[in-house]
Amino acid sequence: MTDERLIKDLKLIVDESQVLTDESTLAQKSVDLYALRLLQKHMGWKPKKPVCVVKPKTVDEVSKVLKYLNDNNVPTIPYGGGSGVLAGAETRVDGTVVIDVSSLNSIVELNENNMTVTVQGGTFLKDLESWLNERGYITGHYPQSIDLAQVGGLTATRSIGQFSTKYGGIEDLVLGIEGVLPNGEIVKIKSNPRRAIGPDLRNLWIGSEGMIGIITEITMKVFPKPEKRWLQAYTIPTMREGLDIIRKVMHAGYRPAVVRLHDWLESEKPYGAFMNEGESILLFLCEGSKELCDMEETCIDSIAFSSGAKPVGPKPVEIWFKHKNDAADEYENYGKMGALVDTIEISANWTGIVQIYEETCQRIYNEVPEAVYFSGHSSHSYWSGTNIYFQMGAIPKKNIEDAERIYYQMWQIVMDTTLKYGGSIGHHHGIGKHRTKWLPNELGSSYVMMEKIKDAFDPKGIMNPGVIIQTK
Repeated sequence: MTDERLIKDLKLIVDESQVLTDESTLAQKSVDLYALRLLQKHMGWKPKKPVCVVKPKTVDEVSKVLKYLNDNNVPTIPYGGGSGVLAGAETRVDGTVVIDVSSLNSIVELNENNMTVTVQGGTFLKDLESWLNERGYITGHYPQSIDLAQVGGLTATRSIGQFSTKYGGIEDLVLGIEGVLPNGEIVKIKSNPRRAIGPDLRNLWIGSEGMIGIITEITMKVFPKPEKRWLQAYTIPTMREGLDIIRKVMHAGYRPAVVRLHDWLESEKPYGAFMNEGESILLFLCEGSKELCDMEETCIDSIAFSSGAKPVGPKPVEIWFKHKNDAADEYENYGKMGALVDTIEISANWTGIVQIYEETCQRIYNEVPEAVYFSGHSSHSYWSGTNIYFQMGAIPKKNIEDAERIYYQMWQIVMDTTLKYGGSIGHHHGIGKHRTKWLPNELGSSYVMMEKIKDAFDPKGIMNPGVIIQTK
């Protein structure tokens, strides 16, 4: 089928104004915030553009468009806010059509008895949060990308927010889902507090990244606005000791909204005035009812103090809170300067997390001479372990190939070390089209189940080719 015929047919399914072919839109919807591209585009890299971008206004239109594309074996990429960082929305196959869901942005219902809200997938999280705040509620979900991300995309990438230690990840918040399969079938998983009726079908959609279809509606929890917040920072001699304090807090059953541990390299600029050189800093933020905050303040402070942490007051937490969403613009500016900057988030049990952090840092500086910066922090913790959010910076030669070589070398070190100590290669950014090469090692013998899920729901393989499952 020619591109011209494809575009003509799509304009018969939806209004012709909903089928976009201008060069600016095609360029914008062909990439996300994949860090390697943020640098390479300043070195001459050009994206592979889709044939067109379709903007359906209703679920029925999504269904009709998807069925047509599936019937005609047209590669299809769902596109939300474009805030992904692992090339999940990047066009890599000729003849691709992008489905932009941003017009499906209605807030359907707030149920105050159930403490749930139902929204369409194209709803921007920042808009939902503001709408709820006006009515005395919060989502509890505050990813760094809150200004850019849509609820459907956050669900599809298994997102997590910066207050997750209290409220949970997106999988803890999402109760019901509506989605459209490649054959155009609309399926709905109703919202209930818990069900024991076989495997949880929500999880086929949560983290699917457009692999099996398009998420069009989500029902999720909401929470009352907190009455009180408690903020406190502590300095600790090393990351090892700081991670042990977090472990003790989690095993004691406390759930601070924020618990973040930053190493010295990451802390020096924002928090150096409160620290001695080489120290790490531990930030706590608790929120909720006054009674709950008062209890957590007393108990967490006791654990930290008895473990040798030095309290330095709330100011470092206030600094973090003020700048917690600043990163997106910074990465774009680094690319303009010729610097390769990225983040790599992993998770592991308490038994392996220290080794992953220490060995990874050592290997990067020993094996990558172009590396100028490599640090880490823990920002999401659980009963059995925590995560490390590595931040890296390198100066490649001014060509696309060298940037790619250094980028993959640093990533390979992080992935190898994480797998060596039994950790997970991805904590909350998803797989995209970048992490796919390491996924078989991550999943081991269960990888075949992921392949079978893909084959079962998308037998023609049109949905976001190359995402999660490597293209054969």
